[in-house]
Amino acid sequence: MQAHSFSLEETSQLRTHGIVLFAGRVIFDAQPPMASDQIAAVQALCGGKIPPALVALWQLTAGGRLAYDLTLPMNGNEEAINWIELFYNGSDGYRDLTGWIEHERELADDAATERGQVWSGELGVLPFGGFEYCNRIYVVTDPKADDYGYVLAWKQGLPSAWRGAMHEDGLATVAPDLHAAFQSLQLDTDPLNPASQYCVSEELLDYLDEHRKDKGMSDTLAKKLIAFYRHAMVDWQTPLANGTLAQQSALARSALRHAIDRDDAALVAQLSAAGVSFSEVLAGSAIPTEYALALGAYAATTALIKAGAPVRTDAFASVSGPVSPELVNQLLDAGVLPSAAVMAQCVAYGVQESARHIGAALSRQGVDVAAAYTQAAAALLQDREADAKKVRKGKLSHYLGVDGLEAHAQRLRDTRVQDLGLVKLVSPSAAEVLAGKIFRRAVRKYEK
Repeated sequence: MQAHSFSLEETSQLRTHGIVLFAGRVIFDAQPPMASDQIAAVQALCGGKIPPALVALWQLTAGGRLAYDLTLPMNGNEEAINWIELFYNGSDGYRDLTGWIEHERELADDAATERGQVWSGELGVLPFGGFEYCNRIYVVTDPKADDYGYVLAWKQGLPSAWRGAMHEDGLATVAPDLHAAFQSLQLDTDPLNPASQYCVSEELLDYLDEHRKDKGMSDTLAKKLIAFYRHAMVDWQTPLANGTLAQQSALARSALRHAIDRDDAALVAQLSAAGVSFSEVLAGSAIPTEYALALGAYAATTALIKAGAPVRTDAFASVSGPVSPELVNQLLDAGVLPSAAVMAQCVAYGVQESARHIGAALSRQGVDVAAAYTQAAAALLQDREADAKKVRKGKLSHYLGVDGLEAHAQRLRDTRVQDLGLVKLVSPSAAEVLAGKIFRRAVRKYEK
């Protein structure tokens, strides 16, 4: 279904509800067209002519919001790019076009100064979309550049503590022109049957519900728009059915993410039989097994391991939920290194048997498990207590919530070394004594 499937009357109705169509994609919360003098003012700042497609977009709408997925190879990762805003003049906050242009001019001037040069004052790249301060979309306006007219994506790197994330700023090409860039915006999951609680489509669907309930949009028009919108869904099912999926890496990654997002072990096995690689980076820097562990998709993790998917030795660091003893053993057999920190996490999540298996693996390595666990549990207890305090004061949002954090802390207090079958074969080490003191101090503080 293309844009011409809507009649002029329907297009006009959509416009009254702040919705326009461009290059086969939906823009909502769309602003009126950009005035010609504003376009001319932007043009005067650029080193070359603004590509006609961007001018055409601005003549349709000065800006608005998008609700699509975009993943690009960037710094060796597969990075999710948040291109959900189209900047416009007069916006408050992060969507202000003039503000981002001035920011880019300052950066260009600073860069020239650092090189001992005087900046020409002409922008070689023009920011026109993105998300807040961490993602920006540019079009190249430098007429001398080999990629003139190309659309580029910039993403800010995250601190090193963010496992699996990109830790330095990245830049990648979206497409050679604006129409192709819009076509690269896709839907990784069905908006009407999302794989998780959060879906990129949620804001658009909420927007349509509001306009149907309170602003007079007809159900027929809303349903037609949703059908049009869903044509951007990634189709990996067809190549899977005809046996060509393994040769189409981007679609294969989409299929594998879909299987893991839904914790679908049967689909993982089907993808394995179809020859899909489980060795490549899947999301950020995470390989499939890491991605599955981080999501708590343990059925999919088991299926991946059974299919021979590689597992990194530090994969336990990706675990963020109650992992079963069976999966713990599978990971250990696959070469994942045990740690006392993961033992403490297992106790906090209420899976003591998993903690015992990890403890046994540490013991086989000659580790003083009782001392190591006591120290790790004390540290995790302090973290959980501190986080619970911040959540109660409204200073932190945590995926466990205050009740979950307090439940974790209570399990850590209630579980003794002896409960895990960790027999002390030698006198306590200095580290163990110190860890025990920290642990007892935390318990006394809680009891007061």
